[in-house]
Amino acid sequence: MRKLRHIYRLGLKELISFLHDYVLIILVIYCFTVMVIVPSRGTGLQVRNSSVAYVDEDQSPLSRRIINSIQMPFFQTPRAITYHDINQVLDRAEYIFVLHIPSGFQKDLLSGKNPDIRIDVDATAIGHAKLGTTYLTRMINQEIESFLPGIRKADDLPMQVNIRVMYNPNRENSWFMSMVFLTHMITLLAIILPAAALVKEKERGTVEHLLVMPLVPVEIILAKVWANSFIVAMGAMFSLFFAVKWIIGSPIHGSTTLFFFGTVVFLYATTALGVFLATIAKNQPQAGLLSMPIIVPIAILDGGTTPLESMPRFLQIVMKFAPTTHYSELCSRVLFRDAGIGDVWVQFLAIAAIGTVLFAGAMIRFRATFR
Repeated sequence: MRKLRHIYRLGLKELISFLHDYVLIILVIYCFTVMVIVPSRGTGLQVRNSSVAYVDEDQSPLSRRIINSIQMPFFQTPRAITYHDINQVLDRAEYIFVLHIPSGFQKDLLSGKNPDIRIDVDATAIGHAKLGTTYLTRMINQEIESFLPGIRKADDLPMQVNIRVMYNPNRENSWFMSMVFLTHMITLLAIILPAAALVKEKERGTVEHLLVMPLVPVEIILAKVWANSFIVAMGAMFSLFFAVKWIIGSPIHGSTTLFFFGTVVFLYATTALGVFLATIAKNQPQAGLLSMPIIVPIAILDGGTTPLESMPRFLQIVMKFAPTTHYSELCSRVLFRDAGIGDVWVQFLAIAAIGTVLFAGAMIRFRATFR
């Protein structure tokens, strides 16, 4: 009980120190509001408002129908250019797509030939280049099928494909990206806050004061873990209801209680990682520089933005040892698919095991640093 009181009071000291650090307070509020809302609405994996130009050398009713079918919200209103301007507008990045409808296109099509429509694509905009080409091809084919008589419709085929979109039927990009950025902010703050707190005490010499007291290193580390975990957990729940659910409008189908406990277990792992980095760094700038090579890979490669299966096999194996991979999967299952504890207990155990290893590493480094 005495050790529990020590851990509790040292944690209160951390919370009081945080309340007097206005820069960190502003950072936490900014990360859980602006850094979740703005990127979720501003970035996207979907094709939206892509710029299109066209060269219509056919000037036929079919070519006009094809051009008029390219509309919002996927594409901007197509602009007419000349054939000699195609390379120039692509070099200047004025348009992502350029359609070239050759002369005699409708006539050749009606006579049974197979004329081509050329689509030039600026592939530096890789996301729009891949999906946008598919969208444009589908639009062109639909207009040709509706224009030509005698084309066999999909209803006449012996087989039909029924597509059912689950969990996000309208495929709203912001619903998915808001959860991705929320997990990124939780990871960022869970590592930075305990690292900044311990490095600050090292610079001020207060760690040595704690060590001459009747305290052991495990009590000091546990106090920093629970205090900073409490700050991040409260900020995460606030962001979930305020930024994700209310501002962005993303529905939460699963249990928020299960999400909270999953976040607590995840914070046990990431705050221990922050303490470990703080034992290596000698000052605040070093702590910040050391955390970036850790935060960026484990946040980007956690399987939230890009599925883990699409990564190289080596990265798949490496990322299995990162707590963010299992936490991202847990959040996706709980909040989107309404999964229960029976569906995510493996993720709980994986995060807890990784956190225990990181906590043991932090303990070893702490004792070695302040021996």
